[in-house]
Amino acid sequence: MEKIRIKIRKLHSALESIPTYQSDEACGADVCAFWDGSSGSIALKPNERMLIPTGLSFEIPKGYEIQVRPRSGLAVKSGITILNSPGTIDSDYRGELQLIVINLSDKEFIIKNGDRLAQLVVAPVIRAEFIESQELAVSNRGSAGFGSTGLDKNI
Repeated sequence: MEKIRIKIRKLHSALESIPTYQSDEACGADVCAFWDGSSGSIALKPNERMLIPTGLSFEIPKGYEIQVRPRSGLAVKSGITILNSPGTIDSDYRGELQLIVINLSDKEFIIKNGDRLAQLVVAPVIRAEFIESQELAVSNRGSAGFGSTGLDKNI
């Protein structure tokens, strides 16, 4: 597996963890909640969303991004997910990573300092050159939109 180096700045001296892969072949590194060194917790009510700090900022090499994604176990077991998913951390952003967390369950969810809330996936970036055109090439699908590719497949 190819590796690149990404510098991480801990924004609080009490912060111990940085993103870590939980298995040898995992593509997502878990990232934790962290706020100003206190050991308190945050209650996330049903259908409530909140920015949760991580205490981390990144120096991502030009030509790469970090995608912020939900953790599947947290989503299926507790109804907790990440909005704007996948979110993107651009290579020129140096501010703190904050997670847009939402509680889609019908129960309050308690977030503790150090809880693993999301995963980070590093990906190469390809930039497009957008070219205005009066005509587009014809395709079999044409302008058929939402759900159109499943119509003939008895889904």
